[in-house]
Amino acid sequence: MVKGIYTAASGMRAQQWRLDSVANNLSNVNTDSYKREQTALKANPEMLLRRIGDDGLHRNPFGSGDSAPIIGKLGTGVELNELYVDFSQGAFKETENDYDLALDGRGFFVIDTPYGERYTRNGSFMRGKEGFLETKEGLPVMGQNGPVRVQENNFKIDKDGNVWINAEYADDPDTMISREDNEWGRVVLLDTLRIVGFESDRYLKKQGSSLYGANEFSGPPLELETGTRPKVFQGFNEAANVDPVKEMVQMIEVNRSYEANQKIIQTHDTMLGTLINQYAKYAG
Repeated sequence: MVKGIYTAASGMRAQQWRLDSVANNLSNVNTDSYKREQTALKANPEMLLRRIGDDGLHRNPFGSGDSAPIIGKLGTGVELNELYVDFSQGAFKETENDYDLALDGRGFFVIDTPYGERYTRNGSFMRGKEGFLETKEGLPVMGQNGPVRVQENNFKIDKDGNVWINAEYADDPDTMISREDNEWGRVVLLDTLRIVGFESDRYLKKQGSSLYGANEFSGPPLELETGTRPKVFQGFNEAANVDPVKEMVQMIEVNRSYEANQKIIQTHDTMLGTLINQYAKYAG
């Protein structure tokens, strides 16, 4: 009976992990580029049950004896195997804001922080006081040549992540790569956004403020070359990849599973109390 209590308790703990994940997903359903969390559970090792007689043998009607014949297996509960991030693509929202960027495909913007480089899918940027393209927290967005400095309402970012500015605002337009633009005429290439990928991005750890940190399981960031990079869309934000209806259904399932395990513990506790009382009654 005690094993049953521990098994049910492990089930309740597993449902708590699931509930925390679902609650976090629902609370960020309107957060730009938020990626839903997923929990993966695994079963604890099973116990093999054998039946034994008074002499340790079980004899069949034909007179032969089998030592401790197998009855079956007994589960011992579940535990959390992995909490990972689902990086599936979210829907695009048009904002018509030049500082908003969205990635179509696997990849991350590179952000410079006081603790080193971090990575994000959230392209809701702004122009800082010194003219750098920054996150809402004031952290600079990195390009191939360092932090990207832009002019107000005077830059364009193409689908390859190239940052173009009007030639009139370039320091030395004659030595820079240039092209003709229908709106501005001649534009020059200022920089190219750094966009990186990972061998196992599901192991990236959330750092807060839509930032992710690399670790030994995700592998180091890999610079994505043209042709393998995700497309960059200026004037768009990526919405969260959370389906509120599915998350609510999952929350109901979690609550029911939690209550079922709770009732199992109550039943085992009642049976154990009855056993103790009956033993005390007849032993006395």
